[in-house]
Amino acid sequence: MLKIKLYYIRQRMKILGISAFYHDSAAVIVADGRVVAAAQEERFTRKKHDFDFPRNAIGFCLDYSGIDISDLDAVAFYDKPLLKFERLLETYYRVAPKGLNSFIKAMPVWLKEKMFLKRLILQELEKIEPGIKKKIKTLFPEHHLSHAASTYYPSTFDESAILTIDGVGEWSTATIAYGNKEAITILKELHFPHSVGLLYSAFTYFLGFKVNSGEYKLMGLAPYGNKSGNRTKEFVRIIKEKLVTLHPDGSIYLHQQYFHYAEGLRMIDEGKWEKLFGFARRKPESDMESHHCDLALAIQIVTEEIVLAMAEEAKRLTGSKHLCLSGGVALNCVANGKLLETGIFKEIYIQPAAGDAGGALGAALAAQHLYFNKTRETGSDDNLRGAYLGPDYSRLDIQKTLRKHRAKAHYYASFDELSTYVSELMIKGNVVGWFQGRMEFGPRALGNRSIIADPRNEEMQLKLNVKIKYRESFRPFAPSVLEEDMSDYFDIKTPTSPYMLLVAPIKEEYRMPIPADYEELGMKERLYHKRSILPAITHVDFSARIQSVNSKTNPRYYKLISAFKKKSGIGVVVNTSFNVRGEPIVCSPEDAYQCFMDTEMDVLVLGDFVLLKKEQDIEKRRTFERSFKLD
Repeated sequence: MLKIKLYYIRQRMKILGISAFYHDSAAVIVADGRVVAAAQEERFTRKKHDFDFPRNAIGFCLDYSGIDISDLDAVAFYDKPLLKFERLLETYYRVAPKGLNSFIKAMPVWLKEKMFLKRLILQELEKIEPGIKKKIKTLFPEHHLSHAASTYYPSTFDESAILTIDGVGEWSTATIAYGNKEAITILKELHFPHSVGLLYSAFTYFLGFKVNSGEYKLMGLAPYGNKSGNRTKEFVRIIKEKLVTLHPDGSIYLHQQYFHYAEGLRMIDEGKWEKLFGFARRKPESDMESHHCDLALAIQIVTEEIVLAMAEEAKRLTGSKHLCLSGGVALNCVANGKLLETGIFKEIYIQPAAGDAGGALGAALAAQHLYFNKTRETGSDDNLRGAYLGPDYSRLDIQKTLRKHRAKAHYYASFDELSTYVSELMIKGNVVGWFQGRMEFGPRALGNRSIIADPRNEEMQLKLNVKIKYRESFRPFAPSVLEEDMSDYFDIKTPTSPYMLLVAPIKEEYRMPIPADYEELGMKERLYHKRSILPAITHVDFSARIQSVNSKTNPRYYKLISAFKKKSGIGVVVNTSFNVRGEPIVCSPEDAYQCFMDTEMDVLVLGDFVLLKKEQDIEKRRTFERSFKLD
């Protein structure tokens, strides 16, 4: 065993990538350009969007990879803290005396920790492995270079345009780059305080959602707006005339008199926004009204216009047929779908952890290819292999959890029999917690830590939102579809969509008739109107956020959907993340069991074991409200 490990260590260059201290801390191990392990810290601490140093995620990555910290060739952090500190100082100086309270709060943290990040990283690594035997090289690629590397290097493209869009890194808020073999060249940048991500987050805040968490809710709310209505058009006009100036190359200018993020502790000047749009900021958890929906649609329309203009500029600058996308705005799957539909690029690749968690991946890959000059190799499949890069748990681990809770479970030696049985349960209206294999990296559950159900059930969206996820009823659910069947159900210009990052319309033949005044109907009337033969995954605008599944990357999930198709005639299931509102996606069998018992979920599948809620000791259920957190 020792000889095997020594050979492994000598033959491979090993890089640890880290992102931390803003939101979604994560760690990644890359060996000779191959992504071996990746995970977000929140999955271990159970703190959603945990921003602390990812000690647990690093520990997992090292343990799974079978290497020690002393074996590492380098540790790469996802941005340059000194350059970010320079931006903060210049911003505070420019807006002074405004921003004094923010400055007073920020400076002690910077002076104590972030200014000396290299030392802090080494101290934290020492806690994981006391007495580290060698000096570890630490590297700090810029934030948007890390984003660019995180999507270009795992892609199958030998060359590609690269577009990164987020809130802000050091100075950059968006970049256009070109990747060619190992090289990445930054061609154009948009700088703070002008930011598409911060613009979208400002509307997230104004509409009563949590910044850096609720942007996907804003995206899900937008289709409830009336796209042909005068109010939506007026909101678009106001946004373009008062808040942001759009330029032909996709760059923008945000009019800072309406925003406070540069100098204060709030995103916007609420009084000025109220005058602009005619209503006050929506209070969190208050009722959603039609003007909220129209404003959500308006900013989504403007965001899509900006993204498409940036993509056109990337095409003009690079001439490439390919595009790689990353940064938090790349998680806007509606904009991604519109971009794909335009045909500006023949192929588009978006890595699944496009936000800050993926910065750890990009930092490690940038170190491999740009610092150590490691040759890049491409193949027919991307380097993330379905994003199944997190912890795996053995049958023994699952049995320990079952014994601990005295849970009643049925063991299936044949996975085909298990799949058939679970399919039958789904057809009968049961909601299933599906826990298999390695946990996914990124914000989406992709069939290993998922809650699944029958998409034909008209009551399923409401049941999942209200009784399982404990969240707003308007939130849509995604379909997981057999890869070879995807084009049968959806109008989408790509053969695969493995990471649930593209939205496309459901085909006309599966749609149900709608009333002539459908656009004018209230939110609930539109929500509960049956729109297709797959109502649980068809959003109010007939779109769906698609995950294609193939037998190579996830054979078990593929078998389950195939078994469901054999029973139902439909090669599609509902897929949502295995968690409740305010909590991270489950990581371990213990997490999955607790979530199962805390909700009205009907069935739990842990590997080869099936648990039925009706057979469990209901007295073991916790009172969910005690742990409920708003997100």
